[in-house]
Amino acid sequence: MKLTDKELEILEILEGNARLSKEDLAKMVSLPMEELEAIVEKLEEEKVIVRYASVVDWTKVESNEAVTAMIDVKVTPKRGVGFDEIAQRIYRYEEVRSVYLMSGAYDLSVIIEGRSMNEVARFVSDKLSTLDSVISTTTHFILKKYKHDGTIFGQSDEDKRIVVSP
Repeated sequence: MKLTDKELEILEILEGNARLSKEDLAKMVSLPMEELEAIVEKLEEEKVIVRYASVVDWTKVESNEAVTAMIDVKVTPKRGVGFDEIAQRIYRYEEVRSVYLMSGAYDLSVIIEGRSMNEVARFVSDKLSTLDSVISTTTHFILKKYKHDGTIFGQSDEDKRIVVSP
């Protein structure tokens, strides 16, 4: 789908902050409110805008003990469907947050979330590695997030400028 410069500008702004009011967004892109609403509605209908999401720093939530893992998966693609069929089987599992087709040493990158390392290990051994097309897996546990979707975590709001006095 070919987008206009205004449509691209709207997407970039919404990607950075989806909570902007339509009024503020219309001002930012210099469009009348009706035209902006029509563009956003079109982008939603065409599934260019898939959903609006929040980035949460779960380390600041006491009761959250979730474990996130990135799993490198080597698979045998099937004739006629390539990697799509196995990717679809994998992303249907409730634990799976993301699946990406990759270039390089492995074929798919699977990001999952579990309540413990043991739960992630069971997912890999009982569900993922038993799929017909899966040749091998390598699991990496995320220990700390520094930046996610353009948002830096753990950054303090204190002023880091040096005090200069005459």
